Amino acid sequence: MNILYTNYHSNTTIGGHTIYVVSLLRALAQRHRITVAVPGGSSLHRLAGDVPGVHVVAQEYPSRLGKRLAAARDLRRVIIAGKIDVVHVNGSSDHRTVILACMGLGKSRPRIVLTKHNDIPISYIGAALRTRIGTDHVIGVCNFVERMLRASPYAARPVSTIANGVDIERYAPWPEDRARAERARLLGAHAAKCTLLLGSNAGTNSYKGWMDMVRAVAQLGARAQGVYIALAGAEPEAGQMQEVQALGMADRVIFAGMLDDVRPFLAALDIGFVLSYRVETISFACREMMSMGLPVIVSDQGGLPENISEGVDGWIVPKRTPDAVARVLAGILDDPGCIARMRVAARAKSVSEFGIDQFARRTEQVYLSLAHAAH
Repeated sequence: MNILYTNYHSNTTIGGHTIYVVSLLRALAQRHRITVAVPGGSSLHRLAGDVPGVHVVAQEYPSRLGKRLAAARDLRRVIIAGKIDVVHVNGSSDHRTVILACMGLGKSRPRIVLTKHNDIPISYIGAALRTRIGTDHVIGVCNFVERMLRASPYAARPVSTIANGVDIERYAPWPEDRARAERARLLGAHAAKCTLLLGSNAGTNSYKGWMDMVRAVAQLGARAQGVYIALAGAEPEAGQMQEVQALGMADRVIFAGMLDDVRPFLAALDIGFVLSYRVETISFACREMMSMGLPVIVSDQGGLPENISEGVDGWIVPKRTPDAVARVLAGILDDPGCIARMRVAARAKSVSEFGIDQFARRTEQVYLSLAHAAH
């Protein structure tokens, strides 16, 4: 089968869309001819090029109609030259361009699969139009998103819930000696003072809610003096850094920067967290942390709670509620032995539920069903 993946993001940071597509490329490239058409210079353009057998094309998805028509002509040539059977789109911008590129292709039009990755409200008019002229199957990455899709015009097409999968062999707990070495490297001079290291690879955008963790630790005062926080992601906004300083937490919040490989960072942690208050759905970051054997504190935003069995492999707190986070941390400090038990449970759940094989297989089944229906 000839499969085309599209994505409109041009950023160089490695976000959820990038991980989603690259995970599918690695799983399916040996069985199918795959093309990826994404903005040149993007993280996905770079990483897709590293997957053997994948053909990568620099493709823009502009918002202005005139430029979009030109981009659609470019993409149409890619579709025709590649004899594409299925196009998998990952956002409204690339979806619109793909629809334009496919107009007039008649029976040779490839089937179009849309994955909705976020919890942004669905525009009724736009979704109705795209459903009618250029959507054959819709994938939601969690039950929360599926409910959104079934309450929208997309419900007129088949809807599948296929949760994001992670490579549980790649994201696996590290031996204690290697983990200790990474912890010492990450903490530097603070290593001897740290008794509990909390961390997140979900990013440092304000909506990721990481400041709620900083506020919660500060709220506990001297009781949490050995608690440190580590974050992987872009440099935070100036206002966030000012608040970190004002809370007296500057020495206990460590920024690891942008990381292509987050595993050494995760290996150093005791507990993970994702405290988003918008946009979030199932979270690759949460599943990567759990696969590495970390219990995770999540907010009740979107599909995040679907990852966690409360008190078994993590904790669920109301979003934007530092007080609730502080209560969870107080309980952990009262019973530090719970971490070891919950690490085992987090890893066990990832092995049984989060594996990439099921994720890739179910997505491939969607493609195959559409290709067979077309013939």
